[in-house]
Amino acid sequence: MNKLLIVGTVAFDAIETPFGKTDKILGGAATYIGLAASHFKVQSAIVSVVGDDFPQEYLDLLSSRNIDLTGVEKVSGGKTFFWSGRYHNDLNSRDTLDTQLNVLAEFNPVVPENFKDADVVMLGNLHPNTQISVLDQMTEKPKLVVLDTMNFWMDCALEELKEVMKRIDVITINDEEARQLSGEYSLVKAAEVIRQMGPRYVVIKKGEHGALLFDKHDVFFAPALPLKEVFDPTGAGDTFAGGFAGYLAQSSNISFKNMKNAIIYGSNLASFCVEKFGTKRMEEIAKVEVKDRLQQFKMLTQFDIELSE
Repeated sequence: MNKLLIVGTVAFDAIETPFGKTDKILGGAATYIGLAASHFKVQSAIVSVVGDDFPQEYLDLLSSRNIDLTGVEKVSGGKTFFWSGRYHNDLNSRDTLDTQLNVLAEFNPVVPENFKDADVVMLGNLHPNTQISVLDQMTEKPKLVVLDTMNFWMDCALEELKEVMKRIDVITINDEEARQLSGEYSLVKAAEVIRQMGPRYVVIKKGEHGALLFDKHDVFFAPALPLKEVFDPTGAGDTFAGGFAGYLAQSSNISFKNMKNAIIYGSNLASFCVEKFGTKRMEEIAKVEVKDRLQQFKMLTQFDIELSE
């Protein structure tokens, strides 16, 4: 079975949307990535850090999905990373109310020995130097390295971000971040500029409007599944990334053609994530639901057309 190494936050979130609000609940990029990747036949491990305020039941949840937590450091007397945000009525924009780095501020990732030869590495949204540190610990070059980042690092650690981008194969960012990183408004031009920074493939997430996949010559677009209800978009992008990386780790095929499938699998799982607050929906998905919704994606995107002379 192939190995997937996941690096990112395991955290607390407090979320407010037009449909309600939560107190501190389970969150973090690595959490969502891991839960999504657990739907595939891969050995996965999370590298992260928490404080001793982090409930054992949350760790047990991740372990129950066959996720190796050897690389999750628990800091005695420390407090876990915390983020709080409020979404606007369109659910596409949000305001950060509070960010507490806590134990994440001094985090030095340690990759478990049995995952230093991982086939796929998923670098969740963290400081680029932390991402580089993980790559430096690998004893074998991964078949695929996927990077997620955000505009915050473009603002305060751009040179470090450019360094890690030289060592990856795929970058996943949203459309706003793609424009900032490239300086181009056209997403086609933006992808071309970003590819020149290192990654062979560029995935641009557009939220409820789907996702774009670019390589040197080809472009693929996957729509998001229209949903009756969206309660909380937190973690949807990380769930997408987890489904994308998990599928590719399972299939051992990193061709552009197969990445199209990975985009659909990632989009499919992300469509579940937004249906309840936090990780709740991701904790309860049944295999039959995933299969049925994949069929909906197929019906949504497949058609026959006659081309006139």
